[in-house]
Amino acid sequence: MLYSLDIKYETWNLRKAGLGSSRVARLIASFFGTGLILRGVRGSDAGSGTVASVFAFPVAVLLGGLGPLVQVLSVVAVIGLAYWSVSTIVGAEGDAGWIVIDEAAGTFVAVIAFTWLPGLVALVVFRAADIFKGVFPGVATVDRAPGALGVVGDDLVAGLYGLAAGLAASLWVF
Repeated sequence: MLYSLDIKYETWNLRKAGLGSSRVARLIASFFGTGLILRGVRGSDAGSGTVASVFAFPVAVLLGGLGPLVQVLSVVAVIGLAYWSVSTIVGAEGDAGWIVIDEAAGTFVAVIAFTWLPGLVALVVFRAADIFKGVFPGVATVDRAPGALGVVGDDLVAGLYGLAAGLAASLWVF
């Protein structure tokens, strides 16, 4: 159970932080545990956003195969869940590395309406925009916004860069 994980690198005491009812928020914020994979393997959160994006990518593309309405609703749902879960947790822990639902939301935005190959281009550009925020106008600016808006918003802007790249790839290459 994610709520009771005791990892030696960080003590998670939600009750003390006043977040005792946030078990579901933590599960969602970690994108169902994917944000904890690298911490468990190598003791560091570095790269956890990319791991979450790799897990979110096939889900987002497969949902796209169910039609545009399903895909749009899934993007809206993931963004809503991201904002809710991050706003529930971010006050106590800041933008902790294990919080990766924002990367999943950015992935869903980046690959909307794409098949596998243009979607892969979109994913790579999204991750580049998220990692190298200063190179992509607007991403770093939104990242500085307070609370969940900054945590989730920068990934949505980075996702738009991925979306544009995927669109270009689908028009000119694939």
